[in-house]
Amino acid sequence: MPSAFQQSVIDEFRANAGRVGGPFAGSDLLLLTTTGARTGRPHTTPLGHVRDGERLLVVGSNLGAPHHPDWYHNLLAHPSVHVELGDQEFETIAVPAEGSRRDELFARVVAEAPGYAEYQAATDRTLPVVVLELPGPRAPAPAVTSLADKLTEVHTWLRGQLAQVHAETEAHFAARAVALRGTGTPPPPGLGLQIRQRCLAFCQALEFHHTAEDGHMFPAMEGYHPHLRPVFERLREEHRSIAAVQSALAALLAGVAVAEPDDFRAELARMTEQLTAHLAYEEAEILPLLADVPWPPTP
Repeated sequence: MPSAFQQSVIDEFRANAGRVGGPFAGSDLLLLTTTGARTGRPHTTPLGHVRDGERLLVVGSNLGAPHHPDWYHNLLAHPSVHVELGDQEFETIAVPAEGSRRDELFARVVAEAPGYAEYQAATDRTLPVVVLELPGPRAPAPAVTSLADKLTEVHTWLRGQLAQVHAETEAHFAARAVALRGTGTPPPPGLGLQIRQRCLAFCQALEFHHTAEDGHMFPAMEGYHPHLRPVFERLREEHRSIAAVQSALAALLAGVAVAEPDDFRAELARMTEQLTAHLAYEEAEILPLLADVPWPPTP
């Protein structure tokens, strides 16, 4: 739970479209809601930020204390976060910067908010800099009025995250190739946090989606459509297979730093094909049954 002071800041922020008085008057604040690493419950924290183009930078200063703040540990465990910025709200994936990129972004923060340099001087730990990408301009999302629309929305997000994993691994291989030619800086060793956070967010969302289907949606639908029991059984079996693919995907990405690019691409493509084939089969069999089910559910 936020402290009484933090809660008063949160309440004032939400009541005044992001404007807060007192010691924070004129400050650039946002509200970051993370999922508790241990509890799984949402936690909202007011944080200062620096805007850097189409991204927001927040620093895990904890006022120079020797330990990272709780919200930072939360986002490492659950990368998908909710951001409130003025009167705008959006979901994004929180990605801590690494290596030289972290140093560059921290210098950018200090140039605008010099107090962070004092916090860094007060502790031996390296203050993490977390990147929150702003939502770009996009066409208005289709209206979600049925459970079929909601399922389509979730599947579209999952496909988008897979596409981002592909793009980020290609960027990693490109940076590695440039470094091997001696004309650039090699990417950080091990699994880059950008790729790790994206993969973790995808896997957690897919697991939550499948758990909800197996525990609630499919049993209810079987009651109305008993002749489709073989379809639901196949989907449940695919969910078990997909769980193994998720683990294999995480292991594959963990070895990206030393992987042979063509072999890596082939394995990633194979896993992606299996994941997207499952989504396509589910859509073909289930969407027609959900078209008349209202969303959000009516009381």
